[in-house]
Amino acid sequence: MLRSRFAVVGRTVFITGAARGIGAESARRLHAAGANVALVGLEPEKLAALAEQLGRRAAWFEADVTDYDALVAAVEGTVARFGSIDVAIANAGLQFMGRMATMAREQFERTIEVNLLGAWRTDRAVLGEIVRNRGYLLNVSSLSAASHVPLMGAYTASKAGVEAMTDALRVELAHSGARVGCAYFGFIDTDLVRGSFAHPSTQQLTAGLPSFISTPAPLSQAIDAIERGVQRRAARVWAPRYVGGALALRGILQPLTEWRMKADKRLPQALELADPQPGDDQHELLGVAARAQPEREPQPPAVAPPPR
Repeated sequence: MLRSRFAVVGRTVFITGAARGIGAESARRLHAAGANVALVGLEPEKLAALAEQLGRRAAWFEADVTDYDALVAAVEGTVARFGSIDVAIANAGLQFMGRMATMAREQFERTIEVNLLGAWRTDRAVLGEIVRNRGYLLNVSSLSAASHVPLMGAYTASKAGVEAMTDALRVELAHSGARVGCAYFGFIDTDLVRGSFAHPSTQQLTAGLPSFISTPAPLSQAIDAIERGVQRRAARVWAPRYVGGALALRGILQPLTEWRMKADKRLPQALELADPQPGDDQHELLGVAARAQPEREPQPPAVAPPPR
């Protein structure tokens, strides 16, 4: 069914996890398309630098998505600055590598707090505006919602929860004119994925994967998907392309994943390598991505990208 394009020119987009990666690049892309952007996250220096780079149609707010009051303050600040919130992208997330029997309990619990409850808190804080403006809410999940692999138990649980919550909310809001979407991403070239891939346990587990899965896709593919999702107010978007097929085949994907993992002779060593080690690079707030790899400085586009 054809849908009319939801133009973002003059509208306001509220983005969590906006200091880096998918959040920051989504802000750049949607700002270039004419939107006002509210940048919400934990790293004030990065948020301030991005807002300054984007100019007067950008504002930033320091908020941890585990703090509902801080999110409400960010929503109120955005409305005071721009008059409304028309689109919200609940993108904030983290990952800790580890098996559930030995990883720090605080890491497992923070993953659920940030990835799942953080998305819920974000949704709750913005829903009044999204409904009032018949807007669009996009929750960022993952292919991990459908494919559950070892050493990512907390992450997969959180992202499966995001998907389920989004499906329920989509129906709850259908009568209001607002729309709700879920984004599913595989391995995308972000700090989070580069940090995860630098971990020796991940190197063991990904050694036998096909290259089209184990090679992180360019960040632009995820941003293209988000931009299409916003323009169409889509129920589901994904990147890279193979993720769509994996979701369609999810009924057989998990049994096949488990069979392959159980048969992999590298699994026992990967499990041992995932256990906490002295000097572990997993940051208590930001997860595995924080120190493992130097960041790549993204280059802003010279001109706004053409409409898609």
